[in-house]
Amino acid sequence: MPRPAPQTRGRVPYRLLAALFVPAALVYAALFRGLTTFRFGHPWLLLLPPVAVGLVLLLGIRRPRPAYLVHSRASELGAERPGIVARLRDLPVALRVFSVALLGLGLARPQTSTREDNLDLEGIDIVITLDMSGSMEERDLVPNRLEAAKAVIQDFVRRRPSDRIGLVIFGREAYTYAPLTLDHGTLLRMVADLRSGIVDGRGTAIGNGLGVALARLRKSDAKSKVVILLTDGDNNAGNISPIQAATFAQKLGVKIYTILAGAHDSAAEQDDDTRGGGGRYPVNPKLLEEIASMTGGMPYLATDTNALVRRFQSILEDLEKSRIKDRSVLWAELYPFFLWPAFAALLLETLLRLSRLRRLP
Repeated sequence: MPRPAPQTRGRVPYRLLAALFVPAALVYAALFRGLTTFRFGHPWLLLLPPVAVGLVLLLGIRRPRPAYLVHSRASELGAERPGIVARLRDLPVALRVFSVALLGLGLARPQTSTREDNLDLEGIDIVITLDMSGSMEERDLVPNRLEAAKAVIQDFVRRRPSDRIGLVIFGREAYTYAPLTLDHGTLLRMVADLRSGIVDGRGTAIGNGLGVALARLRKSDAKSKVVILLTDGDNNAGNISPIQAATFAQKLGVKIYTILAGAHDSAAEQDDDTRGGGGRYPVNPKLLEEIASMTGGMPYLATDTNALVRRFQSILEDLEKSRIKDRSVLWAELYPFFLWPAFAALLLETLLRLSRLRRLP
């Protein structure tokens, strides 16, 4: 009986690994050449590729088994140069090493902040707080203060497709009319259905309105949180003072933009027919200015319908400036560039192991 050939250690397929990793490195270098800012979200996971690759090589490189086949022309067969299939016998192992390395890099979450054109900018959580007291029926805005406010709110919502927007209404008490939502179609219909009398309009609880709005934003994880307060009067109801609410907004990092609507300077000169029979209502523009300044927002005065439209446009522009400022700190995820090639390599390895490169015991 012939003596078995001596065992030799399995060899690491360096050439095959180089044939995979060198072109991949060149492709990634060209792909990410324009990046000036690069980081790994989970850098500690970079320890995974070398450990995993070592295990794959340790377990995947088999030692050749002793040969027991006796052939009369064995010496001539051994002198022949191996064919392409023989040379690629370790390709499945090389593909597994390649895929494991890419999976480890992908799990480490490579990121860049320079691909701004491809970034989905983070939305802003906005709660509009609308005064629904009886004075909102005044007709110094066309057709009246409430209807003019509804029109500009609807236009505002249409211009903020990526923001979550909610609506709080208040009179003598304050209520959440619509929670924060991206379903702007439903929100627009709800705004259109607003009518005088759905809340007790015999008071103006500005502090309570702000308090309810802040309660909606308290658990928000948005980078920017905003309250837009639209009122036409002074705080004269409720159990929360506007300054208390503004202090709470400071702690939450919420900006409050205030809009005082109506031609209050000329209110005393208008007759009851022109003013809707509402009588005179006290206003406190200094209070609204203080609320806005305390929270980093802006106070506005809208004495007519066109001015109200312009004030909301000013808020839109200010929010866009904040959004652009936030853009510089956003990070685009690059892990798909590593995970998809890794999955493709694993799939190719599986197919090769089911083909002529299958290893039999």
